[in-house]
Amino acid sequence: MSTWDRLLAWEERHRLVVDCAAALALIVVVVPMTTLVGSTTAVLFGAWGDDSQRTGALLSIFLIAPLALRRVRPTTSVVLVYTVALLQMVAVTPVSLPADLAVLVSLYSVTVHGPRWAHRVAMAGAIVGSLLLTALLARHDVDLPTAAAFGTFAFVLCLAAWAFGLVRRSRRETIEALVDRAERLETERDQQARLATAAERARIAREMHDIVAHSLTVMIAQADGGRYAAAADPPAATRALGTIAETGRAALTDMRRLLGVLRDEPRSAGAPPVGATTPQPAADDLDTLVEQVRASGVRVSMVRMGTARTLPPGVGLTVYRIAQEALTNVLKHAGPDPTVTVMVQWRPESITVEVTDDGRGAAAGSDGLGQGLRGMAERATMFGGSVVAGPRPGGGFRVRAVVPTTGEPVLSSPVPTPPTPLRNEQENA
Repeated sequence: MSTWDRLLAWEERHRLVVDCAAALALIVVVVPMTTLVGSTTAVLFGAWGDDSQRTGALLSIFLIAPLALRRVRPTTSVVLVYTVALLQMVAVTPVSLPADLAVLVSLYSVTVHGPRWAHRVAMAGAIVGSLLLTALLARHDVDLPTAAAFGTFAFVLCLAAWAFGLVRRSRRETIEALVDRAERLETERDQQARLATAAERARIAREMHDIVAHSLTVMIAQADGGRYAAAADPPAATRALGTIAETGRAALTDMRRLLGVLRDEPRSAGAPPVGATTPQPAADDLDTLVEQVRASGVRVSMVRMGTARTLPPGVGLTVYRIAQEALTNVLKHAGPDPTVTVMVQWRPESITVEVTDDGRGAAAGSDGLGQGLRGMAERATMFGGSVVAGPRPGGGFRVRAVVPTTGEPVLSSPVPTPPTPLRNEQENA
């Protein structure tokens, strides 16, 4: 910001002080000039009275002093200046004095800073004043052409001041509109950035929850089984340890991929992009997920209905994560030796995934956090789908998700509360 810009900004913030100083300086310069003109006018018209210098000084002060309000109170300023100028023309002398330039300044100021009706009325008053000047000059024995020339000249000056004021007003309004638009765009940009950040945080939180919760649940289940089988069936304990290691390595790979895309680190030439070494899981990976859960000792079966097809980006990951979270809940809350069925139904415009078990159902314990089912609902709602979860009438628990396979993600829509009670009592962290 240059020195001139800082000076203009300071002047804009201190309008009243600057205008008062300018009006005072103008009075100091104009009053002596007006007293000289007053002596000449007294000789020509005999209209000043005995004390012409004092009268000229008072008129100058009363005409210029209201200019101190020309920007903070433009309408009040122009009314005061016009009133003094009219009294001068009618009661003292119709001859224009140096201080009468305040009429032009006040007309310009009200045009730039005042309301629209005010500068229009002020211009109409200037036209009336020009006609009155012509009539008063003719009354003081000035020939009509000369009087008309004086009135026309006064009108042209007022018209020029008004035109300059309109141009300045238009430029000021344009600048203010541009500044307001820039501020609104900046605000909208910040809001979009905050929304995008919140959406990304929610996405990362869902991914982290699904990866960590599922992997740790499988590892805990395998560790418990291996501990009990270590004495009676050492090969089973060895298989459990192998499953734990495999699950841990898979979870570590997923975590590295997820966290890798968040970093912006330089890579050597020819190195693969961070976080892009393996694709995200999709609906085709449900068989692998079921096998992983089956390896932990749970009796789980997979049922497919309809013709499988390629899903839009994100839909396959959503289906996989919902099934993963539902199976994780089974491992944590369904109790010992549950029977689980994973059903995937392909429809023309949607895909349905349903995970049911015959475990404890509503009698299961709770950790009170409720993040998993909420994450499932958020994932489904992002693509216009829905999740229904709750205990089954005959015992056990069911999670049913319907996700449309057409259309774009609805990132800005709020996530509604699922229509039926979720497993709030059985939710994992």
